Order: sequence, then structure tokens, then C-alpha cells
Amino acid sequence: MKKSLISMLGVLLIPLFTFTSCQQPPEINLEDVTRVITTLASDEMEGRMIFTPGIEKASQFIQEEFKAAGLEYLDGMNSYNQQFNIYSIAPGNVIISIDGKVVDAQNFLTISKAESLEWPSLEGVNVLTVTASDNFQTKYGEISRMPGKNLVLVDPAHKEFFGRVKGFTLRASRATEVNNEDATVMVLTSQTAMKNLSVKIDNNVTAQSLSNVTGKISGNRANEIVLFGAHYDHLGIREGMEGDNLFNGANDDASGTTAVIALAKYFAAMNKKPERTIVFVAFTAEESGGYGSKHFSEQMNPDEIVAMFNIEMIGKGAKEGPNTAWITGFEKSSFGKLLQEAVEGTEFTFYPDPYPTQNLFYRSDNATLARLGVPAHSISTTQIDIDEDYHKASDEVSTLDMEHMTNTIKAIAKAAEGMISGAQTPTRVDPSGLR
Repeated sequence: MKKSLISMLGVLLIPLFTFTSCQQPPEINLEDVTRVITTLASDEMEGRMIFTPGIEKASQFIQEEFKAAGLEYLDGMNSYNQQFNIYSIAPGNVIISIDGKVVDAQNFLTISKAESLEWPSLEGVNVLTVTASDNFQTKYGEISRMPGKNLVLVDPAHKEFFGRVKGFTLRASRATEVNNEDATVMVLTSQTAMKNLSVKIDNNVTAQSLSNVTGKISGNRANEIVLFGAHYDHLGIREGMEGDNLFNGANDDASGTTAVIALAKYFAAMNKKPERTIVFVAFTAEESGGYGSKHFSEQMNPDEIVAMFNIEMIGKGAKEGPNTAWITGFEKSSFGKLLQEAVEGTEFTFYPDPYPTQNLFYRSDNATLARLGVPAHSISTTQIDIDEDYHKASDEVSTLDMEHMTNTIKAIAKAAEGMISGAQTPTRVDPSGLR
């Protein structure tokens, strides 16, 4: 009887033991990383240029990978596809008169996101002047970013630079919204004051559709978010070029997008609800003005984003050698120091951006959220100053070090653990110091 009971317990325990022993810890493996980046950077994706079938194929592929990982949709969404419009705004008809006299077209320029705008008087208009002794180039940089209704009277001494700027403003521009109220009008004139003003602007506006790919793993703290992002667009096909004219963008930034997908699978496979919510996003239109990250930031409360890991060009070995990666804006928050502490004792090292003169902190999708105070930093490994494939048709998977890239993704996963668990919280970026 005793023997029988032992035998029965053995039969019951075998399946339990087998089930437990089969629970493999999540891993980021070379084979899957290679599969994903090879697909994203394939000729079939046509260089992932915005408004092309290629980027739509890439978007669909990323959505399928997010689904396979088991990611949830972001709040208020019914898919991983975060669709939005941007607007192409081409100059149309503009009539400006000052004190009853129509201003010659050569002597004014407009900066406007309007489809149709009219100022019948000076009411509500901020009148500024640029004198002959002012640095117009500096003034232009400041004034062109000012909100509201701005009329700028520019001394004719600046005619040459004014003409160059006017030529630039005659090109079609893109915007995430149409604004039929605010604009900046600059007039080349010796006048410094006026009594009457009339401005009427009619532009040609066309809506164009773009989409980010987003997903999340809900945490115990719904309002504390750790964000992993990378841009999935690239430069597409360049007509008129000799030789290879397809820009596959393997390192820039199929490598970062691959990392986001791998990290989504890694954290989802833990089968344990994280303390903080984890959001994953593949941004569109980084190469065309950062419109994807701009739209995404408008849908989120920046105060709820604890940290952003923006992953940009990790397919090649870094300046400091193997198993190292650099972080932009290292001095702007404690994000980088926390990552360094998190990988202490491992073979991997994080260090500050070695190319400070290139202003890389401002040149990727992290910048939009950083300007809102988020500790948002880019992680990269590529030697950007000497890389021969950057923005070239030669940026293909064959030029990448896949083992290095896989190890970098593993290091990012390790470094993020403290922030996801709530044990680490980086200091906020001071947006007043950002340009």
C-alpha cells in the first residue's frame, strides 16, 4: 500500500516538475534579432520612406511583432496603429497693406500654418522691429518660433539675408496642425511704426496620413511609464542616382526598431506584471522633421513618463570598444548615471556622448519629450563622425555586427530593470535650458 501511494505521488509530481522546469527565462537572442532587422531593412520595404507602400509594409510587420509579443493597445486605441495627419502647407495668395499702401511681394515673407487667415487691423498684433544694427539672423531664429500674431518691421540694411530667408519660406512646409490665428509676417521697410494694418493669407493645404506603431505592458502603476522608442522610417529610394539608389537604413534606424521589438518580447515574456507601465513605440517621420514623436508626445502626459530610452543606430561597435554604448544629453538628468550603476559588474559599459559638437541630443525623437521635462535620452553605439554608411545606400545589414547589436539590446534590458521596478527614478530634464 505504501509503495502504491509513493508511485501515485510520483505520477502526480512528474507533470508538475516537467511544467516548472520548462519555464525558460525570457531571452534576447541573436537569431530573432537578425530575423527582424533583416526584414525591416530588406529591399521589399523600399527604404521605409514616409508616404510610400514600403513604410506601410514596415508598419504592418511591426504591428504583427507587437501582437506576437502580446502587447496591449494604448488607452483609447483599438489597434497598434497610431494614425494621424500632417499638413503640407504651400504658399498661396498673400496681400499685406500698411497704412493703406500694399506691400510689394518682394518685401514681405510669412511664417504661417494657416489655410486662411485675416488680420483686419493692428488689434492683437505684436509689432517688433529689427534695426540696422541688429543681428537679423539671430533675431530671425528667435522670432520665427514665437507664438501669436507677430508683425516684424525689418530695416532694409538686411535686404540680402531677408531675400535668402524669403526664398526658404516660399517652399511648401509641413505641420502637425492648421492654425488660422497665429502667424509671423516680416516686412522689409524703413518704417518703425504704423497706424493701420491689413493682412490676408490664403495657403494651399493638403492633409497627409502618417502612423506610429505603439503598444504597452500595463504595470501596477498606470501613471508611471517607462518608454522605449525608435524611428522606423528612413530615406526610401532616391531617383536619379547612379548605382544603388535604395536606402535600406539597416543601422538608421532598423537597428533601434529591432531593439524595441526585442525588448517588447523580452519584458512581455516575463509573465509578471511590472511595477511601472512599459510603453513601446516605433516612430514615423523622424527623418522628415520628427512628426511622429511630436504627435505621440501630444497624446501623452509628459509628467507620467518616468524615462525614455530612445534607441538610435546600435548596429556597429562604439568608439570605446565592444560592449559599450553612449548616451546623449548625459549631463541633463541622472538617467545615464543610473544606467551605469545598473550594469556595474557586467561586461557592458554606458558612457556620455563622445560627439558633443554634433548636438545629437536634439537630433532624434527624444528631443520632443525632453523639451517637456522628460528624462528622454538616445542610446547609440555608432561612430557617427567616421561612419561611411550613414545616410548612404550602403547602410545594409551586411555592414552590421549582429552579435554586438544583440548584446547592446541585452544591456539596455538589464539597465532598465531598476526603472521598471520603481527602484530607480531619473531626475527630470530642465526644459528651460533646451533650445
